[in-house]
Amino acid sequence: MPAALVCFNPACRTQFGIDEVIYACARCGGLLEARTELPHDHAATLEFTWRNRRTSNHPIDQSGVWRYRELLPPFAPVHITTLREGQTPLLTAPRAAEYAGLDALTFKHQGFNPTGSFKDNGMTCGVAQARKLGMTRVACVSTGNTSASMAAYAAAAGMEALIFLPHGNISYGKLAQALEYGARTFQVEANFDRILALVRTLAQRLGIYLLNSINPFRIEGQKTIIAELLDYRDWSVPDWIVVPGGNLGNISAFGKALRELRDLGMIARIPRLAVIQAYGSSPFYEYMHAAERGSFIPEESPETLATAIRIGDPVSWPKAQFEIENAGGVVERATEQEIADAKAVIGLCGIGCEPASAATLAGIRKLVAAGVIARDADVVAVLTGNVLKDSDYIYRYHTGQLKAPDGGLIHPTFGNKPIVLPDDADQVMRAIL
Repeated sequence: MPAALVCFNPACRTQFGIDEVIYACARCGGLLEARTELPHDHAATLEFTWRNRRTSNHPIDQSGVWRYRELLPPFAPVHITTLREGQTPLLTAPRAAEYAGLDALTFKHQGFNPTGSFKDNGMTCGVAQARKLGMTRVACVSTGNTSASMAAYAAAAGMEALIFLPHGNISYGKLAQALEYGARTFQVEANFDRILALVRTLAQRLGIYLLNSINPFRIEGQKTIIAELLDYRDWSVPDWIVVPGGNLGNISAFGKALRELRDLGMIARIPRLAVIQAYGSSPFYEYMHAAERGSFIPEESPETLATAIRIGDPVSWPKAQFEIENAGGVVERATEQEIADAKAVIGLCGIGCEPASAATLAGIRKLVAAGVIARDADVVAVLTGNVLKDSDYIYRYHTGQLKAPDGGLIHPTFGNKPIVLPDDADQVMRAIL
């Protein structure tokens, strides 16, 4: 089929033009997904093409997103803004594997992206669509990573970036990025979900292009995380891929990518998928584990120190449900203590990540203990953000000052408190020894 935006609701499936400025189905209000005719090339030809582009000096080929452009909607090179996103490593982590109860564990670390999170994979594609549509202003609602990414790509593309975020409920490390990249920032006295509804109204009135994960082109860019992961593994499919769950855009993108790569003949099977949420912000977990599933019920006041996944009304939950069920996947959640300890263990591997990323290891540990994931399973966990995204969190954990949202103190199981010493060589030597 030619490129189009298609309603994800199976009872609707209304199609819209690929270049319509639309974020939800005009007929039923359902989510949209971009549909593109997949290439007719033989799988071996695509594998050769994608691998060969790694040696190219062309900016588009150097991008870990646009290198796989056959999987994406059609764009002219003039529309593409790239900061050489993607190209993020696969890292083995024996100590984290031991902690989780696995024989081995691999991290796909998206924190190596230009602005330090997986958002760059989707943002380069979303900004390309904005440029294709002739937009000059883009907007998002974000507690951190999305705003940092959008601000950077908007600046590189010569666009005005408008960022809306909850007042007093943000990560200043991430906000600092948005300020540095020149974005106009508005702190609204409401939670994430209420602000998103407000900005969707404003975008329609003022002709602003919205780049939250409800934008289907963001999802398309995030698909390439899976293409790159499998490319780096020489197309060997793991048993499990585990990802944190906030707005659920990543799991939606991952499932779509896996289905498309299977249809292309690049892989023979789809791995099982796992989404891990924070205990105080786990509406998708509650929905998927309900004895009788009715309507999806958002959490009015989500609470977690893992700010990147503090989402009470995840917009992509219908897509996430489909992909989890299609892949025989599971949804788990982890407490603040479990996430904090898992984060410290990842750090002891010399890797490091933001708190939301550590939910993956915390969740894997629980799933292994429950017998859901076998000890000898081939598991890839996605780390979504850089270790410096929430530096205050790290310091408070290691010094025993980190408090959960309910006020309870999180125990620094793997704490590494700085030692204060006098200016005396003998005492310093004794402390070292």
